[in-house]
Amino acid sequence: MKSIRFAIKFLWFSIILFFSQVTYSADMDKRINVVTTVAPITNIVRNIGMGYIDVTGIVPDGTDSHTFEPVPSDAKILAAADIIIVNGLDLELPTVKLAEKVKRAKTPVVRLGNRTLRKEDWRYDFSFPREHGHPNPHLWPNIALAMRYAEITRDSLIALDPRNKEGYIANTAAYLARLQKLDDAIFECVKSIPEKNRKLVTYHDSFAYFAPRYGMKVVAAIQPSSFSEPRPQEMIRIIKQINKEKVPAIFGSEVFPSKAAEQIARETGARFIDQLSDDELPAPPHDSFIGMMVSNMSIMTEALGGNPDCVANVDTRNITP
Repeated sequence: MKSIRFAIKFLWFSIILFFSQVTYSADMDKRINVVTTVAPITNIVRNIGMGYIDVTGIVPDGTDSHTFEPVPSDAKILAAADIIIVNGLDLELPTVKLAEKVKRAKTPVVRLGNRTLRKEDWRYDFSFPREHGHPNPHLWPNIALAMRYAEITRDSLIALDPRNKEGYIANTAAYLARLQKLDDAIFECVKSIPEKNRKLVTYHDSFAYFAPRYGMKVVAAIQPSSFSEPRPQEMIRIIKQINKEKVPAIFGSEVFPSKAAEQIARETGARFIDQLSDDELPAPPHDSFIGMMVSNMSIMTEALGGNPDCVANVDTRNITP
């Protein structure tokens, strides 16, 4: 009888141990569910968390992030998130407002831009006037700031998922090394451009934080704060500024098609190029934030009289697990 009771106890112990191990294994295999917004940030986060997280970007590639409104299905995605990582600086206000309503109480919302720059370092300009209260949010074309985004993402993921700390640290180290090479290459690109041509006129002012780091000057941004086409008097002012500065090229984007930008180019004799991107990634195999910036620099450098081969050796691949 004792032997039977012992056998039963041993069987129960074995069953409990088995299911405990299964549960532990499943918990170890569970990947963090991360929700992000614009494509560059989604890609940065994916590289830092490669192998340990699942990432969903709310804002589709090629969509104007400033006017994007989340749809009802996005509420379900945000509600299921373990962590929500956004740019901040008021870029994704409708998405963040929805996230605050539907997310779980313990789900953090990480605003990368707000944690990267002090308020006194925020930039305001024609597209983002100070009187409207919304700073220019486009920090990521400045690679030093993008590197800070990567570090904040690493620390945020480790705080949520400490068991994979070493993996996040290794991914971030590899990714930061690639960003450093990109940063060095951009300096070389600008160095190759004749000094008198180191001037930027863009439709949307995506390079406000980029220009001062790399020794360029933003002469004008064509799109006003309403995200509409500029009025005639605004166009006249921009044309005069471009003629005064002798700007060789005007840069637009397929995301922001503009007849006004084309007209300004005709009036000034500047070359019009509508291929720069601040939030749409290139096609594979260069479908990465680094790939986007390499494409931007090749186009920009060539149009301004520099050597586009400056970025030829930058690795545009994503981190692999």
